[in-house]
Amino acid sequence: MTFNIQSGVRGLDGVAEVIRAAHPDIVALQEVDRGSRRARGLDQTVVLSERTGLPYHAYFRTTDLHGGAYGIALLSRFPLEALAQYPLPVPRGAEPRTMAHALMQVAGREVSVYITHLIRRPFNGDARMRQSALIAGMLERDPRPKLLMGDLNDDPDSLPVRLLRRNLTDVAAANGQGSEGTYPLPLPFSPALRIDYVLACDAFVPLRSTVLHVGASDHYPVIADVRLKEAPAVEAVVGTAP
Repeated sequence: MTFNIQSGVRGLDGVAEVIRAAHPDIVALQEVDRGSRRARGLDQTVVLSERTGLPYHAYFRTTDLHGGAYGIALLSRFPLEALAQYPLPVPRGAEPRTMAHALMQVAGREVSVYITHLIRRPFNGDARMRQSALIAGMLERDPRPKLLMGDLNDDPDSLPVRLLRRNLTDVAAANGQGSEGTYPLPLPFSPALRIDYVLACDAFVPLRSTVLHVGASDHYPVIADVRLKEAPAVEAVVGTAP
């Protein structure tokens, strides 16, 4: 699941209930507060981990707001073996953006999960392109099975998203399910923009995707079911010694 939770301003209980009801194994969260006045001093990642039963979690600060930290986070049913965080390029004076990388063991294999929240629309298209190019390059150098999850702040046919889709599969588009909008707009505008994604490399089989039309945030969460393929067999080369 990927879910922009809007700092829990509509109630963290509602966010936790949506996640708990969906039974995901991995959740990428955007717009997460830690210790802010807006969050009433709570570490929202820890609270959501406790309330959803997803025991492993990590928080990645991008900036400070309302007297606390503001950033992205990860909840997981799988142990987190290693964590890293990388700043993304932004225009001078713009809100910082980041990409996080978590390494975990799934079915006896190392799997990389990347989460991000790209710079906001409707402007900043050039900045999103630079951010996507940096992310694409980093993922291309990672030989492990990998997922990219998050709020990309752009539509599926935009240049930044198309760049990321060169080596990754948009799970919703792959199976024709869950491709509806994820960010509802007020009337008389379009019903919803699709800007939240789960992208998977070819080590995964995309099974299905769903957008949950719930009111726990200003975004709808996206669920993607994927199956990790068996590891390719390693062929031994046998020769005759000279």
